[in-house]
Amino acid sequence: MAEQQRILIILGHPSADSLCAGMAHAYADGARQAGAEVRLLNLGQLAFDPRFQGYGAAQPLEPDLAAAQADIAWAGHLVWVYPIWWGAMPALLKGFIDRVFLPGYAFKYRPGSSLWDKLLAGRSAELLVTMDSPPWYFRWVTRMPGHHQMKKAILEFCGIRPVRVHSFGPVRSASTGRLAQWVEAARQLGARQARRAPRGRRTGPGLAPAATSSPTTPTTP
Repeated sequence: MAEQQRILIILGHPSADSLCAGMAHAYADGARQAGAEVRLLNLGQLAFDPRFQGYGAAQPLEPDLAAAQADIAWAGHLVWVYPIWWGAMPALLKGFIDRVFLPGYAFKYRPGSSLWDKLLAGRSAELLVTMDSPPWYFRWVTRMPGHHQMKKAILEFCGIRPVRVHSFGPVRSASTGRLAQWVEAARQLGARQARRAPRGRRTGPGLAPAATSSPTTPTTP
């Protein structure tokens, strides 16, 4: 029997009745119906302090964040559903990443070197991103700062690739029919991902050995 896709969907919008929430649940339904194992994290319902105190501070993980780390280790494909606010992700999602993607879990610098190990390698990711701006404006005028932050500075830094990005907008002027089309598009994306062959061995704490980094100088996430 073929191995099932393991998909973790992370809803980064604080509101449970948002368009993002509808798209996240639709993606989950499409993936499950196509045979994938699916888990969904609603960050607005997790109990944690999103105010990261820095790498030198003692800030133990709350139980919900420890469970989130286990879910990420379990998954082969990560789906992030969130809006663009002021050019980037909401503070709740950024706080979640700051608290969860820690040294020793998501990445590890090598002693005496500018290189680093990518501890979440072997996973792929998908971004479903809503915005009030037209996607062409976000791409060509503001130059997609939020997309670059999530894709390159966070996920690929930790070894997660490929990262596919889907932009939906402008939401503010969208008709009811258009919003329904976007929810259905998320359902179809979930079904499509479920039919893909699972990726190879995942790395990370307690899994396979850490992947080696590319020979570029990183910026600390």
